[in-house]
Amino acid sequence: MNKHSTLHVDLADRGYPIHIGPGLLDQANLVAAHLPQRKAVIITNTVVGPLYLEKLKSAIAGQQIAVDTILLPDGEEHKNWQTLNLVFDALLKNHAERKTTLIALGGGVIGDLVGFAAATFQRGAPFIQIPTTLLAQVDSSVGGKTAINHPLGKNMIGAFYQPRAVIADTDTLKTLPQRELAAGLAEIIKYGLIGDAVFFEWLESHMDQLLAREPAALAHAIHVSCRNKATVVAADEREEGVRALLNFGHTFGHAIESGLGYGQWLHGEAVAAGMVIAARVSQRMGLVDESCVSRTVKLLQRAGLPVRGPRLGVERYLELMGHDKKVEGGKIRFVLLKKIGGAFVSAAVPAETLAIVLGGEGVDDV
Repeated sequence: MNKHSTLHVDLADRGYPIHIGPGLLDQANLVAAHLPQRKAVIITNTVVGPLYLEKLKSAIAGQQIAVDTILLPDGEEHKNWQTLNLVFDALLKNHAERKTTLIALGGGVIGDLVGFAAATFQRGAPFIQIPTTLLAQVDSSVGGKTAINHPLGKNMIGAFYQPRAVIADTDTLKTLPQRELAAGLAEIIKYGLIGDAVFFEWLESHMDQLLAREPAALAHAIHVSCRNKATVVAADEREEGVRALLNFGHTFGHAIESGLGYGQWLHGEAVAAGMVIAARVSQRMGLVDESCVSRTVKLLQRAGLPVRGPRLGVERYLELMGHDKKVEGGKIRFVLLKKIGGAFVSAAVPAETLAIVLGGEGVDDV
């Protein structure tokens, strides 16, 4: 049996394990241990399904568990009410019950959408996250944020709803397109920037191994990222304080995603550009020096990520960011840097600073 590591998200009676390692899709006991009834529904998409659906279904069925499947279209542009209703239609048609466990097999879109379906189906059904992309394994599968998109804003309709378990099989990363791998690296780099300077330095010296998909390097990066996120989630489940730091780069990044149209840029790509924009804003406010920005840019570039946002126009950026979930009292709250490994939230960003960065310094023509 392959070795794997296990972390725990400490939320009292709603806490759950995060299993990380190779070959976990074959270990159906990890799923079976969290089923309140011997019935489950695997929900995946048209890209991941052909790769891993039968493997997982066979393993779970081998535990004498009845398994139904739902296949959804792939892509951020399908993270909406219409796709959510496809899930509800299939669940009702297959006579799913309140204790029927929904299993999200896929990347962040599937995880977010299935989690929201679970939160609302019969007022709350159990669900398990089985993330198959690097971004989902290190970020979106952990912490209980579930949502769908609205044309006016990303993830604006959702719920905090924790999974019963997260099972991250690192073997699934072998089939991940390089662009998706890079998108996941953006979220990994984020953890170093906001609160772990030692990890950021480790990433600077191990980026080549991560890009080459060396198993030990990937396992370490995933473990550290999940450990950092689990600590933050346990301290602030509903984002009333420190958890907001996890949105570093996301206020700008979400504006890029919705401004260009969902699916044009991957989430991690938009976050990468958003982190550089946030770093440049921090520099212009005198919070960090040029070396902080240049190290951030260099590491993101080595990962194959964009370091400038598209030129949407200052007013359009501000309009889109006005729909951000961190808006409070009508003011946009930004996550800024005070050093590598140190971030904070502030609503006191001068308009002229935003105009300089969003009007040219931090953006390119589309």
